[in-house]
Amino acid sequence: MPPETSPAKSGLELRNVSKYFGDLAALRDVTLRIEIGESIFIYGPNGAGKTTLLRTLCTLARPAEGHALFNGEEIHSNPAAARARIGFVSHATFLYGDLTARENLKLAGTLFGLTALKERVAAALATFSIEDRADEPIRKLSRGLQQRATLARALLHDPDFILLDEPFTGLDAASVEKLEALLRRLPGEGKTVVFSTHNFDQGASLARRLVVMAAGRVQFDGPLGMAPLDSLGIRNLKIEN
Repeated sequence: MPPETSPAKSGLELRNVSKYFGDLAALRDVTLRIEIGESIFIYGPNGAGKTTLLRTLCTLARPAEGHALFNGEEIHSNPAAARARIGFVSHATFLYGDLTARENLKLAGTLFGLTALKERVAAALATFSIEDRADEPIRKLSRGLQQRATLARALLHDPDFILLDEPFTGLDAASVEKLEALLRRLPGEGKTVVFSTHNFDQGASLARRLVVMAAGRVQFDGPLGMAPLDSLGIRNLKIEN
């Protein structure tokens, strides 16, 4: 039977989700609700389950136990509907190496059925300052430029939920600054931002809610200002918001 749903259905939700890779439990009984307009920082050591959590939220991984929900319904009952409202950036770019950045974005936009595609692709490329290299094959671009193209593609279809797994990887200082400004702005525009980074100070400066993970479990979920940093093993760091 499907899980009971609350009257407020908009959002992404995990209910008692576990995920296994062989004998390894990547997620253990994780419950998490993400509402429209939130800014959430996922933090934890390598192997904590952050990547599996984000992949489950964006339909790329199925729970072994529990429920992954979108708008109160099982997310895998209509994954296309969820993906149309989710933008995801992973450790892997998922770009086609022999296509240019512009061609990769045009392909993604076509699959999403976007209108005014030429203009939207141009705007996305401009947002991440890759217009000058947009017509070179992705495989010839640096890791940083590939990351910028990945970010442009993730935001091309104007998603409501932006899920980012270590999005600052490979970016130069100017690109980091631009992405940080974007992540601060998007929640005010009604977008939901969920991201992970190993840099706690950076993440704390960008988000209002903290989710700390360890060994596949959620250790803390709440406002950053209320996080018991010492007991979570997070010390000598400042939370400014």
